[in-house]
Amino acid sequence: MGIIWSLIVGAIIGLIAGAITGKGNSMGWIANIVAGLVGSALGQTLLGSWGPSLAGMALVPSIIGAVILVLIVSFFLGRSK
Repeated sequence: MGIIWSLIVGAIIGLIAGAITGKGNSMGWIANIVAGLVGSALGQTLLGSWGPSLAGMALVPSIIGAVILVLIVSFFLGRSK
């Protein structure tokens, strides 16, 4: 159940990051989950684990990390087209 809960929270973090950046419509569920999980790891590495937590992820640093990740990935994917 822990893995499923982490995937759900990762998807929500990815959705929030997509909504903040305006890139959410072009991302699918898998991309949202990946952005949320990888963004969470990035944000907590850069900013630490502070604020409210769900499924072992500090929400504020996770969302900030996911926003950074979505912006970086969309920048590089946008340049290649």
